[in-house]
Amino acid sequence: MNFKYYNQNQTVLFPYSFNDLIPDNHPVRIVNDILERINIEPLLKAYSREGNPSYHPVMMLKVMVYAYMNNIYSSRKIEKAL
Repeated sequence: MNFKYYNQNQTVLFPYSFNDLIPDNHPVRIVNDILERINIEPLLKAYSREGNPSYHPVMMLKVMVYAYMNNIYSSRKIEKAL
């Protein structure tokens, strides 16, 4: 049988916003602000329109820049940091 999920122990009605969870002075905000301003048109042209949808290139670039900024190079450690 297929039932909709419910959780009696849910403490909030809506999930938290990332802006609520990240302090104002956190370095990830600087990475976000800078990379939101750059022109990524050449990067977007490299992506194929076929196949499954991929993660947005700007989001992935932000992840990689932030990880490298913190000397994290392992994909498993990057995942854990996120």
